[in-house]
Amino acid sequence: MGMTITEKILAAHAGVESVRPGEIVNCDVDIALGNDITAPIAISELKKVGAGKVFNTEKVVLVPDHFAPNKDIASAQQAKVMRVFAQQQGLRNYFEVGQMGIEHALLPENNLTLPGDVIIGADSHTCTYGALGAFSTGIGSTDLAATMITGKIWFKVPETMKFIFNGKKKNKWITGKDLILYTIGKVGVSGALYRAMEFVGPMIDDATMDDRFALANMAVEAGAKNGIMAANQKVLDFIAAQERKAEREWKVYASDPDAAYHSVHQYDGADIDLQVAFPHLPSNTRPVGEAKDVRLDQVVVGSCTNGRFADLEVVAGLLKGNKVANGVRMIIIPATQKIYKKAMHAGFLDIFIDAGAVVSTPTCGPCLGGHMGILAEGEKCLATTNRNFIGRMGHPKSEVYLASPAVAAASAMTGRITDPAEIAGE
Repeated sequence: MGMTITEKILAAHAGVESVRPGEIVNCDVDIALGNDITAPIAISELKKVGAGKVFNTEKVVLVPDHFAPNKDIASAQQAKVMRVFAQQQGLRNYFEVGQMGIEHALLPENNLTLPGDVIIGADSHTCTYGALGAFSTGIGSTDLAATMITGKIWFKVPETMKFIFNGKKKNKWITGKDLILYTIGKVGVSGALYRAMEFVGPMIDDATMDDRFALANMAVEAGAKNGIMAANQKVLDFIAAQERKAEREWKVYASDPDAAYHSVHQYDGADIDLQVAFPHLPSNTRPVGEAKDVRLDQVVVGSCTNGRFADLEVVAGLLKGNKVANGVRMIIIPATQKIYKKAMHAGFLDIFIDAGAVVSTPTCGPCLGGHMGILAEGEKCLATTNRNFIGRMGHPKSEVYLASPAVAAASAMTGRITDPAEIAGE
C-alpha cells in the first residue's frame, strides 16, 4: 500500500520507511514559528524548565505581527519579551517592525518554508505552507516551547481526505478563496477534523500561488490538521524568484497512486460561484448573489489569507477611478513590507487613497479583533480574512462576512455585498 504526501513527509521526518494513519510518530522539525501572542508563553515555559538554548538559531522563527505595531502597554510588553529573547538567543530569523509582515506571507517570501518540510507554528493558520508541498500545522505555546528546545514534536498520523477540483473556473473573478469557502461549506467546520486535506485536480494545477496559499490557509477552518498540495512548477518558480534564496535542502513529495484515503470529494468548477461566508461560521457559505441585500459599515482587505500582491492588484483594478461608498470604512493591509513597497511602486496606494480607503502597515490587527478596525455593536464588515465567529472582529453583536478581494472591492464601492462583475459592467 502506498502513502499520501502527508504520510511520506511525516515518515521521512520520523526516520522510518512508512507510516499509517493513527500511528504516533516523533518528527524532526524544519521550522518552529511563534508570534507576539503565542511566543511569550512558550518563552516563559522554556525558562521554567531551565532550557538554556533553542535547538537551532536558524530554525526558530519569531514574528511580532498580531498586535504590532503595538497598540497598548500589554502588547508592547509581549513584543519586548520576544525581542529580548531573540537577542539573547542570537536568532537569525526574528523580524522586527519595519522588516516584519504577516507571518504566513513573510516566511515563504524569505524561503524559510520549503517543499517536504515539517513546519509547526503556534498559530492555527500555520497550515498555509501546505501550498508549497510542506506538512505544516498549528500547535499550542507549550508544544512550541518543547519544540524550540528539542527540535522534535510528536504527531498522530492523520487520515487524508482528497479533494479533486475538476474543470475550470466559472469566471475570472473566482479565486482560491472561493474554492476553499465552497469546500468548507460542503464539509462543515469539523468535517476534516484532525485529517489532512489534500487538494488535487485540473483547477489546482491551474491555480496561482496566491490561490494555493488561500486554499491551504483555511484548511483549519474545516478542522483539518493540515492542508496540502503537491509542489508543481509554479511552486519551484516561486521559490527561485525570491530575493532570499533557499539555504537548506528540500524535497518534493507526491502521493502514491495506491495511497489510501479516508474519503474522496469531487467538485466541478462550473458549480462554484463567488462565495460569501455569512455570520457566524466559515461554513455558512452562499453564492455572492444571495448576499446582495447585506449593507456594510466596513470592508477589510488583508490577512494571511488575502493580503498578497495579486489580491491588492485585483482591488486596485476595481477601485481605480472610483470611490468607496459614503458611510463605509475601507481598510487595506499589505501582508508584508515587500508587498507594500511593490504596491506603492505599482501606483496602487494612490488608487486606494484616492478612492477613500486607508492603507495600513502590515499587521494581523483587525482579523482577530486586535486593532486597526474593531467593529462596534450592530456593525457589519466584509473581510478577506479567514474567520467570522461571534465577536471575532469586535463587539459580539457585530457581524463579519468572508469573501475574496474582488468581492470586497466591489462591495466597498456600493456599500452592500456585490458581485465584481456588476462593477466591471459584465
